[in-house]
Amino acid sequence: MVKKRSVWPYLLVAPAVLIILCVVFIPVINAVIMSFQNYDLRRPKEIAFNGVANYIAAFSDKLFWDALWRTILWVGFGVGFQFLFGFILALLLNQKFPGRGVIRAVSMIPWVTPGVLIGLMWRWIYDGNFGVLNDMLLKIHAVTEKIPFLSQVSTAFPSVIVTIIWQGIPFFALMLLAALQGVSTEMYEAADIDGATPWQKLIYVTIPSIKNTIFVTALLRVIWVANSVDVIFNMTEGGPAYSTQTLSVYVFNKGNALNLGYASAMALILAALLLVASIPYLKMNFRGEA
Repeated sequence: MVKKRSVWPYLLVAPAVLIILCVVFIPVINAVIMSFQNYDLRRPKEIAFNGVANYIAAFSDKLFWDALWRTILWVGFGVGFQFLFGFILALLLNQKFPGRGVIRAVSMIPWVTPGVLIGLMWRWIYDGNFGVLNDMLLKIHAVTEKIPFLSQVSTAFPSVIVTIIWQGIPFFALMLLAALQGVSTEMYEAADIDGATPWQKLIYVTIPSIKNTIFVTALLRVIWVANSVDVIFNMTEGGPAYSTQTLSVYVFNKGNALNLGYASAMALILAALLLVASIPYLKMNFRGEA
């Protein structure tokens, strides 16, 4: 006897599927189509299929390669130090001390603050004339004159990296703190009986117990930071002299210039690179299901 299926489950998920279709899949398909077109809204009459010309132009573009290399540095240093400081913060917040709940809540402020506001806030902090950072450095005699952090090539990119590190630390702290609270206390008790030092317990008990959380959160942050535009754009708009222009910012700037075909091609290249970076997670996930 064939069991009759109910249509209610499909009706319940239909609105979510429809929203995802409209918000994600249709724009992606449009981007793929535009990437094979000479799609420049400044010359709408010249819009036509041009094959892989946009991709060839991207791989021949020095600014594209500079932006790609800068993206690697942006993600590497940004996510790397976010994880390091976030892990340390999670270990501290996992300890018992007075006011722990308040400090946990306050430490989340950088993460819940919109990226646009963070960009503007740190732009004022780094301001070469009235910025609080210059004022503090002058008062402690660390410098003898004010530094235009965002106006010179040598300091602009490190400055925006510091900003993205500050923003992402709470995310790692929150996720790793949740994972730490799930580690069995019996494992630490066994390690104490065996005479393990705090460092040995960290290496052989704590990290192996939360390695899946570390991997997933790191992958998520790699994707988010690589696609981040708001912080850099509101601080420097990719300048000075393209010194802070990552690939996502370059795509955004080309899109603002109405060259949507070229911007779409570069965006799909970035998406492909991030997909490659996700392969280890997909392998681990499928292996776990098997």
